Amino acid sequence: MNRWYGKVLGFIAGWLLLRHPAGGLIGLVIGHAFDSDWFRGPRENPWRVLGLTDEASDAEVDLAYRRLITQYHPDKLAGAADELRRQADARAREINAAYDRIKTLRGRK
Repeated sequence: MNRWYGKVLGFIAGWLLLRHPAGGLIGLVIGHAFDSDWFRGPRENPWRVLGLTDEASDAEVDLAYRRLITQYHPDKLAGAADELRRQADARAREINAAYDRIKTLRGRK
């Protein structure tokens, strides 16, 4: 991600709150931290979610994605219990996020 607005807002807020140029620098650093997702926490390894390694080919990634999303898609569990559908929905979201992350990392759409 190439965000910039956290830096600008952090600089302005730091300058206004501390009324000193150093306040702007502190705000700039905090804004950069938010832009860089430092506070988000560790991300799950997207290849591990799909059961692959980072050396897997694009075809292997696509195949693993299709296999898992077919297995965990919430529409397949239309008549199941609510808890089971919620778990399948959460797992499908996780699989989709991992697949999107791998595509982003590899620079393809």
